[in-house]
Amino acid sequence: MKNKLLFYSLFIFVSLLLFVSCGVNAREEAIYINVGPEPKTIDPTLNSAVDGSIYIQHAFEGLATRDKENKITSGVAERWDISEDGLTYTFYIREDAKWSDGQKITADDFVYSWRRAVNPDTAAEYAYQFEPVLNAMDINAGKKPVDSLGVRAIDENTLEVKLATPTAYFIELAAFPTFFPLREDIIEEYKDDWTLSPDTYIGNGPFILTERRTDDRLVMEKNTNYWNADSIIPQRLVFVLMQNETAAMAGVKEGSIHFANHPPLSDIETLQSEGLMYITPYIGTYYYCLNWTNRTLRDARVRKALALAIDRNYIVKEVSKAGEVPATAWVPNGINDTEDANGDFRKVGGDYYSVKEEDFEKNIEEAKKLLAEAGYPNGRGFPVIEFKSNSGVNHIQIFEAIQQMWKEYLNIDSTLSQEEWATFQDTRQNKDFVVARHGWIGDYNDPMTFLGVFLSYSVQNNGGYSNKAYDDNLRIAMSTIDQKVRMEAMHKAEDVLMGDMGLIPIYFYTEPLMVSKKLSGVVYDPLGWHKFFYANYQIIKDKISYNHKKR
Repeated sequence: MKNKLLFYSLFIFVSLLLFVSCGVNAREEAIYINVGPEPKTIDPTLNSAVDGSIYIQHAFEGLATRDKENKITSGVAERWDISEDGLTYTFYIREDAKWSDGQKITADDFVYSWRRAVNPDTAAEYAYQFEPVLNAMDINAGKKPVDSLGVRAIDENTLEVKLATPTAYFIELAAFPTFFPLREDIIEEYKDDWTLSPDTYIGNGPFILTERRTDDRLVMEKNTNYWNADSIIPQRLVFVLMQNETAAMAGVKEGSIHFANHPPLSDIETLQSEGLMYITPYIGTYYYCLNWTNRTLRDARVRKALALAIDRNYIVKEVSKAGEVPATAWVPNGINDTEDANGDFRKVGGDYYSVKEEDFEKNIEEAKKLLAEAGYPNGRGFPVIEFKSNSGVNHIQIFEAIQQMWKEYLNIDSTLSQEEWATFQDTRQNKDFVVARHGWIGDYNDPMTFLGVFLSYSVQNNGGYSNKAYDDNLRIAMSTIDQKVRMEAMHKAEDVLMGDMGLIPIYFYTEPLMVSKKLSGVVYDPLGWHKFFYANYQIIKDKISYNHKKR
């Protein structure tokens, strides 16, 4: 009898131990992700960075969203109607759409959010994306009141949007973070601090923020109040906040990180051989931003000389090494025209200078000639260029190569200044630079997502480029849904921009990603907003003491 009692006691003890152990493991399951350092913001209205967009899209959802194939589909709105003239959109919000705290989402949540975005007091960098909406730009310019924006709640579940002009890509915008709904009661009470605590960062997306450690991590867990929660697979996401390519690579190799972007350039080939590298298409352009208020750079001949003296083939083959394509224009490959406009926008638009290796010497001779005509023969008298960049080995390696080219081919000296990511974004925004590293990833699949950046009034136009002919052509493109007219106008606009050399394109992106062999089911987005909604993984216990600063 004693033996039986002892057996049953041991059985119950072991069962309880296993139960507790399994409960702990279930709670500690996580996917560890590194897509950047501490973000400047995770406010959907104020964010303008890809890393911020990744965090935001996991915590919020717009009227429309993207499916597993990155196609536009219904989100908070289960459906929508478009008037025959293309000027009125009516969105019908799902009955079961809720905020993460269980409160129902209403049409007024969108009215508040959109008005906040165009309000000049908010100073949202993406306010210009609301240009299609009636009165948006007049409001942003302080010419009309905020409540005149062409958006209203017909009832709790019905949102009406009036456009100023027909906009072919408006549903794409409806899936963009700046158009996401927000909670007025939360933001009006906590102001700019509303994003700093899980208690106030109330979203409506697949995940809910449960922990926020500055410069360390953002932790999100599955949102059971999300209308499509049954489709969401991971229970827990841990976004590791750091910009240390070597540490991220070590984390992927040892298993403490599942997914990381920005691998060390020198290790890409090794990571490929180890099966830890995934190179995905990326609709974007890596470029150098030029400050048009700088006296030296005001001369188009100087801008063109700097651009022509860069050996882009060397950059992509010997430095970046991830299959990037030397950039010969602003709009990258992968943005499609409609059939009546002959296909891919870049193929139709062609090249604005040659990147053929056999033509590089001709480019150098032309650059020297232009510089001499501008008053700097053989670089004499040319001021030292200060180049600014966020910290990160990859950006520095690329600049050091270009720095050497400018010195060797043009006899121009340059210096490097590095800043932390959040600070650097402010530096560019405030035009506190001469030449700065930049990169633009499309927000939607239309050439306007690139060309709109250089509108004279665009907040994203960090260099201050301005040309009336450019603005006029884009105004034509934004005032019609006739795709042939739109595309022709946008090609003309790009002709103006590149004729001015309003920027220095370096290469068209690919995105090399470090991905653990334990991870599958990631939705790789050519716009860079990779989603972990459906990711499958092997269990990794949450290392509570994990601190990347110790690496």
